[in-house]
Amino acid sequence: KILFTIAILAIFRLGSVIPTPNVNMVNVNACRLEATTGSNAGLYSMINLFSGGALLQLAIFALGIMPYITASIILQLLTVVIPRLETLKKEGAAGTAKITQYTRYLTLVLAVLNATAFVTLAVNGQLFQGCTRDLVYDKGIFAIIVMVMTMTAGTGLIMWMGEQITERGVGNGMSLLIFAGIASRIPTEGKAIL
Repeated sequence: KILFTIAILAIFRLGSVIPTPNVNMVNVNACRLEATTGSNAGLYSMINLFSGGALLQLAIFALGIMPYITASIILQLLTVVIPRLETLKKEGAAGTAKITQYTRYLTLVLAVLNATAFVTLAVNGQLFQGCTRDLVYDKGIFAIIVMVMTMTAGTGLIMWMGEQITERGVGNGMSLLIFAGIASRIPTEGKAIL
């Protein structure tokens, strides 16, 4: 179980450094370096910390587990408001499975929205304030759709990996993935403290 968990975490970290297709990594790295050392360094360091560095690299797993967490919170809040969801919650395992299915669907919807927002910022040169370099090679609609779909698929894969850790590994998979993202930034952010 421990080896399975470590293998999934290694895949998660690997996907956090592989760039999305159409991303000009030379320009992204230059802009990221400027942003993390400039006047907005605190903001960009915080974004880097919670995404494990993947978001500002426009990686495949750039969105991380956050769309899933957001979807889970939304459905927990809607359970109080919508009687049908409250009934499902009281049904036991079958109802919980149905709510989990709704959470997955909402996660994918939120992932598409988040990916579209970040890709649009990157294409328009607004992801990093003050950086005028082109972050993408092609600004055509097909290239943008491929980037959005890649990030959305990455979120779906992360969601699946988290569930696999919970079922076959050690501990809560989603929590471990969040921890892995934050822990990966500790050495870099630790230098900034000193």
